[in-house]
Amino acid sequence: MTDSAPTIDGTSTADRVLILDFGSQVTQLIARRLRESGVYCEIVPYNVDPARIRSFNPRAFILSGGPASVTDGNAPRAPQEVFEAGLPILGICYGEQLMCTQLGGEVQGSDLREFGRAWLDVKEPCALFRGIWSPGAREQVWMSHGDRVTRLPPGFRAVATSEGAPFAAIADDHRRFYGVQFHPEVVHTPHGAQLLRNFTHSIAGCSGTWTMAGFRASQIRRIREQVGDGRVICGLSGGVDSSVAAVLIHEAIGEQLTCIFVDHGLLRAGEAEAVARTFRDRFNIRLVHRDASDLFLSALEGVTDPEVKRKTIGRLFIDVFDEEAHKLGGADFLAQGTLYPDVIESVSFTGGPSVTIKSHHNVGGLPERMRMRLVEPLRELFKDEVRALGRELGVPDDIVGRHPFPGPGLAIRIPGAITREKLEMLRRADAIYLEEIRSAGLYDAIWQAFAVLLPVRTVGVMGDGRTYDHACALRAVTSTDGMTADVYPFDMGFLTRVANRIVNEVRGINRVTYDITSKPPGTIEWE
Repeated sequence: MTDSAPTIDGTSTADRVLILDFGSQVTQLIARRLRESGVYCEIVPYNVDPARIRSFNPRAFILSGGPASVTDGNAPRAPQEVFEAGLPILGICYGEQLMCTQLGGEVQGSDLREFGRAWLDVKEPCALFRGIWSPGAREQVWMSHGDRVTRLPPGFRAVATSEGAPFAAIADDHRRFYGVQFHPEVVHTPHGAQLLRNFTHSIAGCSGTWTMAGFRASQIRRIREQVGDGRVICGLSGGVDSSVAAVLIHEAIGEQLTCIFVDHGLLRAGEAEAVARTFRDRFNIRLVHRDASDLFLSALEGVTDPEVKRKTIGRLFIDVFDEEAHKLGGADFLAQGTLYPDVIESVSFTGGPSVTIKSHHNVGGLPERMRMRLVEPLRELFKDEVRALGRELGVPDDIVGRHPFPGPGLAIRIPGAITREKLEMLRRADAIYLEEIRSAGLYDAIWQAFAVLLPVRTVGVMGDGRTYDHACALRAVTSTDGMTADVYPFDMGFLTRVANRIVNEVRGINRVTYDITSKPPGTIEWE
């Protein structure tokens, strides 16, 4: 594996790192940290075809954490050629244990497990620590392990220890193999991003020149090469993802793109009209506006299972796209605003440890009956990177800064059966909530905020009479990428004001609650 000319992602192979995923729920954070330092990287399952590794032509490898134990006979293993490629390797948590196991060391279960904040004692200098940690220092890190390395493979030395891990950081300087028992990718390891930068820049020799401007140019080339003189239809929702995808594709191929905006009857108040107006007037992009609300709501009648809701909506989206494409005289490609977290959350690697958290209606390809191929220019980006790309493209802030809105819309914010009456109640409650957030100047400080109509009724007293109406939950979180999230700390005065307005202005709701669950253990959406 050698350096080569710049590739279609706008980097040279000297700036490409491949992350092998062993099922950790924070693997995506590794990629985020690398990209923040200007290094392009991708995540692949540990059992990826070796040909995929060779075609990516990485400068270095990172082995992620994971829930398995290397002491189990069927535990995931890395392709042996990763260790034989002559490239730098960083093993994180399970990745360190795996490296030691496959290279001749030993790992055992530990009576002293470490979960959460821990302290690392730096014993020896190491290229991974250069400019950050010195021998004799005691540094805070974040641990999550039950096993520990008990014997190092030949060529390795211990450079740091912790109470529960005698080999908390290890180094084979000759082969440029490094392992850490802690997680440098999470914010709870204060110097973690710098440690990763040392690995990619100092040890692996990456120049850190990957930028969003370079990604924009490379994706425009990629779209033109993929599409040629074909016609593309784009499923437009008006959210950040599909909007940025549409503007990027339009810049690449112009009038070959037609956007199809499907009103599935599950949008927020006034949203359909605003989306249509914005893209026709502001972007001058060809737009078909299809009101399919009756079709979707009829199909969802009586459906209560959230996965069935998502799959039903996804199937109908495909049906409508196919129908509209035929009306247009056919199309060769379907464009979608699929993001990296969508892909990661929807895929359970064959034979691997990852689990499907939820399905996404815009992930997984197209049915064989459709003769369109997929164009997904944002598939390798996280949400904040999409916002940066949108600004690079000149997309207005009111779209770029918009809170995420799920493809299935309000369907997954009404646990249980969906009715038109429930949808109207939720639209009104949600509109009040967002109006108050904007009035308080808090919209941009919050990653996502929305109301949920709960499948329970509660007793209330209104106008000296007894009521038995719906309960509504409010949700607001802070996040950087949607993979983890914390509750937004509203003051009680704000919540009281919102609750009073909803109860007084939305007939059918007599109780309001605030969801204070973080992600994990919860998800951001309720379904």
